[in-house]
Amino acid sequence: MSENPDTIRADIEATRARLGTNVDAVADKVTPSHIVRRQTDKVKDAVFGVKDKVMGAADHGGENLGGVDAAIGDAPAQVKTRTQGNPLAAGLIAFGAGLLVSSLIPASQQEREAADALKTAAEPLTHELTEAAKDIAEGLKEPPQEAMENIQGAPAAATEHVRAEGQDALADVQDRASEAKDIIQQA
Repeated sequence: MSENPDTIRADIEATRARLGTNVDAVADKVTPSHIVRRQTDKVKDAVFGVKDKVMGAADHGGENLGGVDAAIGDAPAQVKTRTQGNPLAAGLIAFGAGLLVSSLIPASQQEREAADALKTAAEPLTHELTEAAKDIAEGLKEPPQEAMENIQGAPAAATEHVRAEGQDALADVQDRASEAKDIIQQA
């Protein structure tokens, strides 16, 4: 460590800047709204990636409209070619096709009644899941707050340590200067 007060001050400022950057980065990582946004972006990217693989990219839409009949006739062969060796893709395509077909067929009275019964039966579970999600969210708030408190105390401790070392170094320099003065006066 240098004994020059200017160097010590520069070291203190550099340490403060690094700690400030680290605190900001940690705060950004643990902010619940930022966590939710990052997770949402990941899900959106995954959904749109799968959609593009299954449906084709948006920029190829115009090409596909002209040859609808050919595309429908070639669909089984294209599905087989694209999913060969990839059962997950085949499952996703089958699931998407099922959703498409089910959305085109109107719901019957029995299906509506079954959906209402399922909705009624699922309400307690929905409430429990909502409460569990709130509990988890509360649990996620406490560790980041504790981490922030620990991090906020670190700059003060580091500053105090550097200040104490600077004072010790200054006292040492003053003692040496006094000794040198005494030696010069004796000579």
